[in-house]
Amino acid sequence: MTVALVTGASRGIGEATAVGLARRGLDVVINYRDKQARADRVVERIRAAGGQAVAIRADLTEPAAVESMVARTVREFGRLDRLVLNASGGLERDAPADYATQLNCVAQVRLADLAVEQMTSGGRIVFVTSHEAHFHGAGETLSEYAPVAASKRAGEDALLERAPGYAERGVSLVVVSGDLIDGTITAKLLDRARPGLIEQRRAEAGYLPSVDTFAAEVVRATLAAGPDPLILVGETRPVPDR
Repeated sequence: MTVALVTGASRGIGEATAVGLARRGLDVVINYRDKQARADRVVERIRAAGGQAVAIRADLTEPAAVESMVARTVREFGRLDRLVLNASGGLERDAPADYATQLNCVAQVRLADLAVEQMTSGGRIVFVTSHEAHFHGAGETLSEYAPVAASKRAGEDALLERAPGYAERGVSLVVVSGDLIDGTITAKLLDRARPGLIEQRRAEAGYLPSVDTFAAEVVRATLAAGPDPLILVGETRPVPDR
């Protein structure tokens, strides 16, 4: 039995990733922040297909909640083998000034460190990010997304710094970065802030990855025995022409 914990798994990429892992035979923990009914529907979807899943509420910026989630995962399934760091944020209205940093950097590292303590050799952590964040600093970033991009890049860098230590324990780190993903809440919020952005980006790149296309790459990174430490999905230019 292999057990995976997927953060932000009640919708979008997280949900598609969790369902994809369950279809491959993994037991899955559906992490969510505040939409229990939505998370429960993902669990029901997995169980209806014959898989095993449980939903656990935890705001990743709350250390006690994260510790409780990891402990419950091990209590429910007896182990933890895969961690998919999918949850992110920073575009929410009225969020504290440091929220993006706390969620996209500090919380990611805290959860990864806790997970590694539970994993045995062969464990894996997958950090899900965007090209705007992964290539942050290489050129212009969408102004509306800049705080998120900077904080996610900081989170990626912090995890990469820890990767050698994780590797000593037999746990590998893979980063999966994607272009603007069609159908995600982030894309919708950015398009709302800058009307026409999605169509403009689609015209520039030729296409935009869908939620299912991108999630399939996250699933592959989570399961493969030895994938590249970096997987790029969609257009890979650091700075799209604008």
